[in-house]
Amino acid sequence: MALAPVALFFAVSLRYGMTAPWEPVSRSVPVFVLVALAAPVVALALSVHRIKLQNLELRAIGRLGAAAAILAVIAVVASYMLRTGTPRSVPVIFGAVYFVMILAARSGVLGTLSLIRDLTGGRAPVVIYGAGSEGVQIATALRASDTLRPVAFVDDNAALQGLQIAGLRVHHPADLARCAARHEGVRVVLAIPHLDAPRRETIAAGLRDQGLDVLMLPSHAELLGGGTIEKKLRPVRPDELLGRDKVDLDVPAVAKAYAGRVVMVTGAGGSIGSELCRQLLDCHPSRIVLFEHSEFALYEIDRELRALCPAGSEIDIRTRLGSVTNAARVASVMAEDAVEFVLHAAAYKHVPLVEENELEGARNNVLGTRIVAEAAIAAGVERFVLVSTDKAVRPTNIMGATKRLAELVVQDLQSRSGGTRLAMVRFGNVLGSSGSVLPLFQKQIEQGGPVTVTHPEVTRFFMTIPEAARLVLLAGAFARGGDVFVLNMGQPMRIVEIARRMIELSGREVRSDAHPDGIGIEITGLRPGEKLYEELLIDDDGLIATPHRKILRAEEESLSQIETAAMLREISGAVEAGDTARLRAGIHHYVRGYHIPAAVAAQA
Repeated sequence: MALAPVALFFAVSLRYGMTAPWEPVSRSVPVFVLVALAAPVVALALSVHRIKLQNLELRAIGRLGAAAAILAVIAVVASYMLRTGTPRSVPVIFGAVYFVMILAARSGVLGTLSLIRDLTGGRAPVVIYGAGSEGVQIATALRASDTLRPVAFVDDNAALQGLQIAGLRVHHPADLARCAARHEGVRVVLAIPHLDAPRRETIAAGLRDQGLDVLMLPSHAELLGGGTIEKKLRPVRPDELLGRDKVDLDVPAVAKAYAGRVVMVTGAGGSIGSELCRQLLDCHPSRIVLFEHSEFALYEIDRELRALCPAGSEIDIRTRLGSVTNAARVASVMAEDAVEFVLHAAAYKHVPLVEENELEGARNNVLGTRIVAEAAIAAGVERFVLVSTDKAVRPTNIMGATKRLAELVVQDLQSRSGGTRLAMVRFGNVLGSSGSVLPLFQKQIEQGGPVTVTHPEVTRFFMTIPEAARLVLLAGAFARGGDVFVLNMGQPMRIVEIARRMIELSGREVRSDAHPDGIGIEITGLRPGEKLYEELLIDDDGLIATPHRKILRAEEESLSQIETAAMLREISGAVEAGDTARLRAGIHHYVRGYHIPAAVAAQA
């Protein structure tokens, strides 16, 4: 309202000259008043007052131009009706001047407030690595952030260097050091999602070597989710923590082996079991039998699979509640559904929990495996695959020991299985599964820390849930009988390094002298039965190649039929009698490499 008469005064002055007499201006006073009164009405009609300063983009500028044009038309009509004798060029000049003034006023206020916020608000400077469309989106989003502010682009595309994009200059990557020196505490956002993970991680590692904090560009799905942009700059996806390239396990033999077959998945609601079911959909079996003892987990995976089934799919999905320790239920399900493949993923796998509940761990992992495997043989199932773990190799905990006993049971049954091929798959920690460090660390980071690690030198092999599930399916396709399949998972990774990388990828700093407010890493001490490192093979020799170069078949020692029967009698007797000491003694006798933890031995 205030700018309208001022703009009209400038328009008259420009028309007649800045030194013109006041007579033309005085003649236009009624037009001045009318335009001033009309300005707020026009602004309200076009919702100009609702345009947020930070959102002064092209559409908002167009609305301001429309308001200026309408007021110019009102000035024309007013001067004609009031017969002020104002030249027709004056309203045109007025419209242009008014548009420039209201745009300059908003830009000036926005610039002033932004400057004040930058000087007093403590917003951390950010350099965006990648001046493409993704980088521009990040720059736009960060301008509304209260904690981060974009200061420059970096791009190795020579055609972009030196340009101004989204108000920021594009620099060569070699100029990052100068940017870091100019802006204290600068961070770098990698906005190059089109690069493959190894190349992206190489760039990130190089930036970290320069002492720079590195954030990653979130996916579009994350950007569309709730929360502010700085909260989204933490792409802690499992495959980014592997320390190796993902293994390509897409082998045509997988789909061919399961196409048109009836496949039963035990533990179908668990992390591995549910992923097995999802990947089975791509293999087009005739039926997937979901066997699960948790009603809620079974309901969830059933609902998900039915939603994922392609339109017109003839895959029959059947839900079966039951426990693997219930022999009658397992046998009836296999007979009723005419099962041809069994993928046995049901297990108690949390090391501390099984360590405290060893009898139930043995009942489920050992006796349950025997029940399912024997039922598969009795039903004439073509192939049975046991999902095992690297903790079964020279175990120091009950969970790993029970899985090793389950392997021995399967190996023994294979020797007299008739037409059923029984195999085992052994892999390391699965990132993203319910028992892995990933969800625990993420929760601890979200809560502000500390991130707890049991020992600074503890290492593990890691793989993703899709890799683990595909490996199980491959084992079913490659199985000859009695073999153990392992994946070449590269070098083991230190858990403390996983924690450090997760904190950095979450956009935070690890607590140090330079970052006293960062997230700390707390060493809590090894848990009962926990090893410093895991192994995938009991015997390092005897590895046999498979059709996939990253998958190996191991031939390992096994118990005789008489020894296996004696072992099962001992385990069953201990479980039925509720005798934990007897159970541990039996495990110690039959599992190579197992030893009773000192704390437990002292209590005994």
